[in-house]
Amino acid sequence: MAHLLRGKQAGIQRDFSVGLDPQSFAIDEVVRYGINSQISALAYDPVQSLLAVGTNDTQYGGGQIYVFGQNRVSVVLPLPRKASIKDVKFVADKLVSVDSKNEVSIFSLETTRILSTYTAPGGVTALLTDPTLDFALIGLQNGEIVAYDLDRLCPAPLRIANLWKQQYPKSRLTPIVTLAFHSRDIGSLLIGYAEGAVIYSFKTDKPTKFFQYEVPPGAPGGDSDPSVRSVRRYPRLTQAVWHPTGTFVLTGHEDSSIVVWDPKDGRKILARTIYDTNVDESGRAAESIPSTRGTFALKCPLFRVAWCSKEYPDDTGILIAGGTPTTSLEKGLTFMDLGQTPVYATSSWQILSQHFEEPKRQHTLATPPNAEVVDFCLIPRRSPHYAGSHDPIAIIALLASGEVVTLSFPSGHPISPTNQLHVSLSYVHPFVNRISLAYVERTRWLGMMENRSRGPSILKGGAEAKHPVMRFANRNILQSAHADGTVRIWDIGHGDEIENSKVLQIDVARAVGRSSDVDVSTMSMAGATGELAVGLSTGEVAIFRWGHNKDFGREVSHIEASGFGLEMIKDRAESNVKEGLLPLTMFKGQAQVTALRMSDVGFAAAGFQRGGLVVIDLRGPAVIYEAGLDELAGQSRRGSFRRSNSQSQNKVEWPTCIEFGVMSLEGEEYSSILLFVGTNLGRVATFKLLPESHGGYSMRSVASTTMEGKVISIAPLDAELGDPAEATQAAVAGLRDGLRINGVLLAVTTSGVKVFRPPTAKGAHKTWDDFFCDAATVVRYQAGGYALLCLFGDGSARIYSIPALKQIATTDVSGILDVRRFAEAVITPTGDVIGWTGPSEIAVLNVWGTGSNFTRSLDKLLNVEALIPPRPTISNMQWMTGTLYVTPADLDALIGGPNRPPSKRMIEQRRAEEEQLRAAKRSATAGSSSTEREEEGYWAYMQRQMQERTQNLNIMGDSMDKVEESSSNWADDVNKFVSKQKKKAVMGFVGSKLGF
Repeated sequence: MAHLLRGKQAGIQRDFSVGLDPQSFAIDEVVRYGINSQISALAYDPVQSLLAVGTNDTQYGGGQIYVFGQNRVSVVLPLPRKASIKDVKFVADKLVSVDSKNEVSIFSLETTRILSTYTAPGGVTALLTDPTLDFALIGLQNGEIVAYDLDRLCPAPLRIANLWKQQYPKSRLTPIVTLAFHSRDIGSLLIGYAEGAVIYSFKTDKPTKFFQYEVPPGAPGGDSDPSVRSVRRYPRLTQAVWHPTGTFVLTGHEDSSIVVWDPKDGRKILARTIYDTNVDESGRAAESIPSTRGTFALKCPLFRVAWCSKEYPDDTGILIAGGTPTTSLEKGLTFMDLGQTPVYATSSWQILSQHFEEPKRQHTLATPPNAEVVDFCLIPRRSPHYAGSHDPIAIIALLASGEVVTLSFPSGHPISPTNQLHVSLSYVHPFVNRISLAYVERTRWLGMMENRSRGPSILKGGAEAKHPVMRFANRNILQSAHADGTVRIWDIGHGDEIENSKVLQIDVARAVGRSSDVDVSTMSMAGATGELAVGLSTGEVAIFRWGHNKDFGREVSHIEASGFGLEMIKDRAESNVKEGLLPLTMFKGQAQVTALRMSDVGFAAAGFQRGGLVVIDLRGPAVIYEAGLDELAGQSRRGSFRRSNSQSQNKVEWPTCIEFGVMSLEGEEYSSILLFVGTNLGRVATFKLLPESHGGYSMRSVASTTMEGKVISIAPLDAELGDPAEATQAAVAGLRDGLRINGVLLAVTTSGVKVFRPPTAKGAHKTWDDFFCDAATVVRYQAGGYALLCLFGDGSARIYSIPALKQIATTDVSGILDVRRFAEAVITPTGDVIGWTGPSEIAVLNVWGTGSNFTRSLDKLLNVEALIPPRPTISNMQWMTGTLYVTPADLDALIGGPNRPPSKRMIEQRRAEEEQLRAAKRSATAGSSSTEREEEGYWAYMQRQMQERTQNLNIMGDSMDKVEESSSNWADDVNKFVSKQKKKAVMGFVGSKLGF
């Protein structure tokens, strides 16, 4: 019977929740943003302009693959079973991954579904693909290589034995570490074993060169430990890559040594580290590593090495992740710009060695301090060849913490992910510390299109699926605060069409004038004006307003300008922003900002951890109120059925919730602009904003009431209609015409809820039974009534009627959201719940749904019109010197064997041709003849293709023999010609001396 009396106690004569029943309350998972777990792998396809991100299997989520395209294009590819992604590769219209269960999964970019899985005969340690091949080469723990047919989705007959074991039978464990095709000759394969590297020739089916790095006694090597310098060492291999033109081979080792080899004769050209050269020579000392006298600095291993090239493949540089001392604070990427490669045929050994010993320039691509780069992904401009390192414009680096950073190449300048990468990637670029949400008018948000200078787009592929038309006029605008002091603002939608999908960005660190210790504690955005307030843990409150930057394109020094308790920071706008949210003013508090509210009518209120309360009138701007909550102690009136804790009198009290409203106070016949402040001790204080004769406003305290527990939500309501009684522009304008709103206040604490007439009326009260409430908001059901939606510590979401406060329905959301972060969840007036599912992922739920689960993305990834460019070929000089060239089609036949039927792409092409022939026949005149080729049937075509493939294999073998014979004859002719010329030169010299 208690709920029947609460309406009368609260002064409300009607039921605002009429028509709501348990069937109306059902959770729909609308969308997710962010990354569910720690990132483990990255891959980029320059042809389709897509980025793939693989994750680890952790307590927060299973391993899966995200594929991102332009704007909001995003598709999630789950694995068939729980595992971590180890590697991921793009191959034409497919995506290939290897997981921690040694399972190879093949996904279709066209259907965005898994096509097949393959369990390799052993532990998978390396994966190699090429955009021009229909096969994937898989390196195993036992040193063998197997092939998988990506077209027929079955294992291929090719199997390469452990070549290192055959050459060095006494070797113990020699797993394959890396695999790489020759950049121009796909018939040469570079295999990196743990003990060295091997070049394998598909043409001759045997190894041609072996590379083993040996550090003799007395040589420093890459190690900093002098105790191992007296013994012979064979550092284990971690990297093996080709020079972009295939002229050299580079190997990286666990002692951070980088060794360059000549693949023609197998000789070592140079062994060096990032700091020292010729580290394999006895008697040399590594003196360039900074360390304290009498000590040595350990080095990080070489995590990744890439041999990059610019527009011309001969202009190269080496990009290195790792290899720096562990004591160094700068652990970014190291780039050695080698410049133009010397011509191998005309260069001496000294010139070649000096080319790698003295780079054109060497610099560090900076990352955040103490952030170690464990992997990186290059972003080429166009070509997918040259191991994905040809003419890159940017680098996406993966840090040991799981975060990513984007850098320009080769300069290393930071690139903001805003409007460059998908918004989900911004959650780890860097990590998001806090989120907030504003309910912004549609027209206002459409006008907030930021004009910022930026480079070329990184992701251009994919196409967004069609979504339902807009469900609500106002938009859910999310603000996310990042660890580097950046705040990004974007529309998360309602599961509907997003008209303005662009992201706004503000640099809070720049606005407050420092680059470190910028921890955003709270944010608030005005839905009608778009003004934003950001509070920091160090006490600053920075306010941003939309406008044009008068200092666009130039850096200006900050000029101290203070007045009315505020500091003007307009000159701290980012120089590359022409129009956007620009810094306006800043208030410097003495403690962490614990509560913040930006109103639609030009006021901002902030609460601080030491109990302070500040109200700012943005018309000046000026501080119109600044006081401590301890001044309200004598005005308190207890409004709870429970007895207060005597110890609470000694606790520090600070604001936890602030809200503006327009209504009539108890005992008054007119309405006013009111400010309600809830505290950590359960106090709800009421303040009145009064207009002054000079056009400004002042504020005075009215009274307060006290409840049990920390106040987490305050909602002013119209007692007659149930609508929100917030301080909107229309409500404040109506005060001039005598508008009177009979209002009540609904205040929610962790222990209960109270509906009362402010400031001190007794009202109606309900106490939560078993669990604390972490988040609560008044929500509206479609065009019907209102209800109170709460999230509780037991993982449940419950909905209560207003004003009876009777529970209507409950459901468990702990399987979707992280219960430990319920207090950080945001509930919108339309019934959307935005909560954390893990450290860097949020989910958008709607409580007025049908109970459906998260639906698969319908975005399109594959652009069938984007063609893969031809693979680079060997140079004329290489061909003249006898290099046997194998085309991708030849290698396809070698790996697949003569019995492999034509690929599906060939069959589809043939079917398309036959369809065109039929159409031509139907349109042709009667009696026209067709050629024998046109009348060839499908199965006849298949049989002919089989015969042609067998003939091609035989012809290719004969051609290779002829090329080898021709090359040998050509070399003999050259030798005879040179000998003849030498003989003529000698005879001419002798004759001239004798006077002939």
